[in-house]
Amino acid sequence: MKLEFFIAGRYLFAKKSRNVINVISAISAAGMAIGTAALVIILSIYNGFDSIVRDMMGSFEPEFKVVPSAGKVFIPETGVYDWLYEQNSVASICCILEEDVFISYEGKQGIARAKGVDFIYEEETALREHIVDGEFRLHRGDVPLAVTGQGLAYKLGINPRFVSPLEIYFPSRKRNISLANPAASLEFIKVYPSGIFSINNEIDGRYIIVPIEKMRELLEYDEEVSAVEIRFAPGTPAKEKQRIEEELSERLGKNFKVNDRYRQNESLYRMMKYEKASIYMILIFITIIIAFNIFGSLTMLIIEKHEDIGTLASMGATGNMIKRIFILEGWLISLIGLAAGLLVGIGFVTVQELTGIIKMPGNFIVQAYPVILSWKDVLITAAGVGAIGYLVALMPVISRKSSLR
Repeated sequence: MKLEFFIAGRYLFAKKSRNVINVISAISAAGMAIGTAALVIILSIYNGFDSIVRDMMGSFEPEFKVVPSAGKVFIPETGVYDWLYEQNSVASICCILEEDVFISYEGKQGIARAKGVDFIYEEETALREHIVDGEFRLHRGDVPLAVTGQGLAYKLGINPRFVSPLEIYFPSRKRNISLANPAASLEFIKVYPSGIFSINNEIDGRYIIVPIEKMRELLEYDEEVSAVEIRFAPGTPAKEKQRIEEELSERLGKNFKVNDRYRQNESLYRMMKYEKASIYMILIFITIIIAFNIFGSLTMLIIEKHEDIGTLASMGATGNMIKRIFILEGWLISLIGLAAGLLVGIGFVTVQELTGIIKMPGNFIVQAYPVILSWKDVLITAAGVGAIGYLVALMPVISRKSSLR
């Protein structure tokens, strides 16, 4: 194989009788370099935006969420959560009561997802960092307050500076519906808006955060919750989280599910994975088109080196050896482009990550394009481009196998 590499290298860099072969080979290598660099850069930008989305969702979604396997509500078992409180990696445990409700504000109505939260959530939530108007506060003395998503606030005209209350309605679980007076079968509470938060369009247009005691009053529950949210201390390793999840699931039994962030919003995270795979496939397809330049240059080289092929055969070179020489030459063109593209792509991403030289247009939550270099992406890119280069180099050798015997 060393001899084949040596001859292929000489053919690649030696001067050809037709200069167009050198030009096409250079264009092919440059095209492969551009395709490789584009893959590394665009996948890194996607990783950056993906990280921003996950961080923002992490302000709203906990690492783990305990929900009942059947039914909507349950009463937390003291023993299990006492054990959980003893774990040093666990930062907070919050009780949640959620339900879809009807809300009214100054004559405007709509449907929202009301999330009742306890004092621990109110004190320690990271949602406070995403307040765009007012403040994150659910109590002012004995007065219950509410924090709403930006989209919902815009739809209903909610303003934390006004003193008008938000009225939240839900059908009573204990009274029959009266056709003569339907309003008599509704429970309702009043809360006053204190702040507006912004996470993403889906959450902003749907959620309102209220004290859990007001949600229990509205839904006519005593101690029931719909979920228990568990958050870990910063820097907790994934292995420790997995241990807590497994042991907690075992202690709770089959009547409860411990959902991580992926299972809490499975459709969103699955869509993000599919989007990244789609981006990769589109760029790989473009690289395949670029790689067909190698087919042209290698075909012309086989024609030019017809006499050399006869000389090699007379010296004892087998047909397979001659085929390998030309396959390796075509592959070397793509590998040179691959190496150059990886250097350019990794270098660009590193500079952008350290300096943020390319800025985001408009008013975005970050000033520069976010990038995160993943070595897994680099390996997948190298494997994909390398495989494309080899297969394209193989094609002209197979199509002209009679000339290489």
